[in-house]
Amino acid sequence: MSKLPKTIVYTDELNDEFSRAKTTPRKIDGKYKYLHDNVFWDMTYFFWYRIFATPLAYIYDKVKLHHKFENKQILKKFKNVGYFLYGNHTQETADAFIPNMAVFPKRAFVVVHPNNVSMPVMGKLTPFMGALPIPGDMASSRNFMNALEKKILENRCVVIYPEAHIWPYYTGIRPFPATSFRYPVRFDAPAFCMTTTYHKRKRGDKPRAVTYIDGPFYRKPELSPKEQEQDLRDRIYDKMCERAKNNTYEYIKYTRGENNG
Repeated sequence: MSKLPKTIVYTDELNDEFSRAKTTPRKIDGKYKYLHDNVFWDMTYFFWYRIFATPLAYIYDKVKLHHKFENKQILKKFKNVGYFLYGNHTQETADAFIPNMAVFPKRAFVVVHPNNVSMPVMGKLTPFMGALPIPGDMASSRNFMNALEKKILENRCVVIYPEAHIWPYYTGIRPFPATSFRYPVRFDAPAFCMTTTYHKRKRGDKPRAVTYIDGPFYRKPELSPKEQEQDLRDRIYDKMCERAKNNTYEYIKYTRGENNG
């Protein structure tokens, strides 16, 4: 995998993507199975999620990012409650691991781009590690919503990166729509946010990461559903912007270029 540049030029905060992984995504249609009810799946899931992914997440976070959490204790009160967790998307690999460590021992299921289930080898494994790909048609949308509802009713955590696109080590919060906030409104579930910030290490030029956990944020029933979605989005966005001010080190500089489209 190629090294990341020290300066990245962007033209579109909503749609530019800077992941180095290049995969042709499969279409997630009505045949895609989000929910599984058999012993083989449960055993395989336990192996890949608990025996493989959880220790790997811990090692990667500590060795690669020198990572730590702030305010994570607020999640302990919600061990028997299903909730949604929103984060800024600034790591290609660690963004799959950070939620795992944040909510442990609760299981985390991450809403992902279809790329994540389309890779030749890892694409077969990521569902066992909690990946829920974004649906591609009406039939898969129904199945996707049923899966989200089941996870919340089972007191799981559903993780969403509303910025959608990866900007490695970015120290701001990009604007994002209210679309993904319809889920806590529909299922009347609490929402939290996690904001990863970057700081200079004593040695080397790679930053260390600190992730702040905030919430809970609840829908306001006196508002219409659309207003509830926008209100949740705005409150979480504002909190993430507030936390992003704690960044002290810009490992990669992002500069705006001209959009010739």
